[in-house]
Amino acid sequence: MQNLKTEWGDRFIISAIIQGGIMTAIALATVGVQLFFTKANIIQFLSLSFEGPTKWFFIGTLFYLILVVAIAVTAGFYNHLQINLKRRFSRMTRVLAWIHLICMNVGGGGSTILMIFAGLSGSGVLSIFTEGNIGKENFMIMNSFILPIALFIGILCIGVISGGLAYIIAYKQKI
Repeated sequence: MQNLKTEWGDRFIISAIIQGGIMTAIALATVGVQLFFTKANIIQFLSLSFEGPTKWFFIGTLFYLILVVAIAVTAGFYNHLQINLKRRFSRMTRVLAWIHLICMNVGGGGSTILMIFAGLSGSGVLSIFTEGNIGKENFMIMNSFILPIALFIGILCIGVISGGLAYIIAYKQKI
């Protein structure tokens, strides 16, 4: 039996596992804060206030979960190219695949974590650490997150476009 290399599929699966671990750590930290600050029920507060900045927390969390699944699905695409179609990656397609891997993780992870942090910050939840209670909503702080989130989304887009090009080029090559 021939041993086929699945280096790109493996890299994306490892990446999805790492991103899933980061998401789990964020979820555990959010719930774990309850153990130390019993005056405020963060989970109840967030679930009851889907208005204003708090929705950024939920959207960031949802997008992060989608990112983890998207990275894992991408691994399947690369495995299909390398195992089923027996395609080899040229120097150019390897560079594009590396850009895909790095930018998808940095851009996707950065933008979603910033959305989560912006939601927690703007909703007043982070004041638990300074005041011991949930503070008032601060809509003005949300403006400071728009540009960094947009930059991370731009990085994500560069990665996805590079990955699409790498896939198309490798797919179209002759065996």
